[in-house]
Amino acid sequence: MKYLFNKKITVHEMNFKDSSYWDHYVKNHGQSTLYHLFKWRHIIEKTYGHKTYCLAAADNNKSYPVRGILPLVHLKHFIFGNKLISMPFFDLGGILADDEKAEKVLIDKAVTLARHLNVDQVELRHITPLSIDSGLQEYQYRLQTVSSKVRMLLKLPNCSETLMNSFKAKLRSQIKRPLKAGFYSKIGGKELLDDFYNVFSVNMRDLGSPVHSKSLIKNILIEFPGNAKIVMVYKEQQPAACSFITGFKDTLSNPWASALREYSRFSPNMLLYWTMLDYACDNGYNYFDFGRSSPGEGTYKFKQQWGARPIALNWQYIVLKNETKNLSSDDKSRFDQAIEYWKKLPVCLTKIIGPVIRKNIGL
Repeated sequence: MKYLFNKKITVHEMNFKDSSYWDHYVKNHGQSTLYHLFKWRHIIEKTYGHKTYCLAAADNNKSYPVRGILPLVHLKHFIFGNKLISMPFFDLGGILADDEKAEKVLIDKAVTLARHLNVDQVELRHITPLSIDSGLQEYQYRLQTVSSKVRMLLKLPNCSETLMNSFKAKLRSQIKRPLKAGFYSKIGGKELLDDFYNVFSVNMRDLGSPVHSKSLIKNILIEFPGNAKIVMVYKEQQPAACSFITGFKDTLSNPWASALREYSRFSPNMLLYWTMLDYACDNGYNYFDFGRSSPGEGTYKFKQQWGARPIALNWQYIVLKNETKNLSSDDKSRFDQAIEYWKKLPVCLTKIIGPVIRKNIGL
């Protein structure tokens, strides 16, 4: 399917047969991430059934020299809203483009698609905000940028020994504490999935948050066997902490990490994070991405102690409807109550109903 906007650039809605063109562009773009690769279309549609749209800008007079791409996922729910998001469930995504002209045609197509689907907004998750702001009156939408969250990024040395020696004595002591108590770590793939999900689901229940489907984790491991891995920490063969890591280009990222509260006095999460950092250093990665945080909060300070530095996340919203719902105190109270109720549910029940809810929450 093609959407012609001017004499030079056409926007294509790419299908699986076009994936090699798409991924070639992603792998050669300086700001690309793992979450831009075409396989996410298959992962998200297979796991949650959300319709995805892979839009690519290309020159008219050539077969497929791609000049920009935009993956969009349609999330529609009567409570959580009707949105197009790039990319849901992760910190990054959004538009990759050669120039402002390619950005503009992709935005124009996204707005056209959004109006067709009657969505409330289009959400684009960038590090560097879009340079374009023209055409807003013509298409009757407004572009808002929210930069309240940061990505915590650590520049890595050539080897893990150098990194360990760079830490303060207190941090080194905290890493050694679980080792002295008999904890140990493993890195693997699908063979660790059950242990990962058992820890992950308990932790998410304790936080009052619906857990992702186990199938999402499994499908990522299947589609990205060389990029995605599970990290586990055990005490006498009992799982105590877990994380999920994805590698792309020079960066190893950690989208999910959990630890069981019953082992908190031994700090298994410290061994968990050291295992990830050790792996990153010794496998040639230049950066470790600790994931999204709010400045000043507990997770921010935890990541900061490892030497991570904040990089602003510029999440940009193309707002298509004027009516913006603000949460009232009653709304927030009910939301807080829902969290408290969720914390009291049996874990086995949250594993069943959690993914049904979680698939519609873009964060």
